[in-house]
Amino acid sequence: MVKILDRNFELSYPKELIAERVKNVAERLNQDYEGKNPVMVCILNGAFMFAADLVRYLTFQPEVVFAKVSSYEGMSSTGCVKELIGVNVDVRARDVIVVEDIVDTGVTMYNLLPQFFSKGAASVKVCTLLQKPECLTVPLKVDYCAMEIPNAFIVGYGLDYNGMGRNYGDIYTVTE
Repeated sequence: MVKILDRNFELSYPKELIAERVKNVAERLNQDYEGKNPVMVCILNGAFMFAADLVRYLTFQPEVVFAKVSSYEGMSSTGCVKELIGVNVDVRARDVIVVEDIVDTGVTMYNLLPQFFSKGAASVKVCTLLQKPECLTVPLKVDYCAMEIPNAFIVGYGLDYNGMGRNYGDIYTVTE
């Protein structure tokens, strides 16, 4: 159990399980992108740990870039996506892999993906550490998912509660 700010969280997904699942996603990506040079867009802040571990297992050479978008405030989605830092690489005629920490409502990805197609991307795929399938509110295909989880608020491995808790190697679920 850990306490972050005013909330208690209990261990749900240990770092060993996370590492195994990240490696499994990397193996699928290696098959699909062998000999290619896609643009891999890491969505900050939450996906930084997932993306860092993921690229270590890749056998192809992605061009890794970062974008910062946000639709969360506290423990819930605002439903409004704000692009804070854009992608500064030419994606025309290139495959794009968007690396996200978690897909719950899907609103962030649903609003972000068309931006890559409008810039001429050949393909755009979603790669997420976590997905809450029961929370999806938009028609979104998640192409690569390390783990499907129930609808609960979590922290750790890059995910935060009001900016705190990203540093844990394990993932914890709020208890109240």
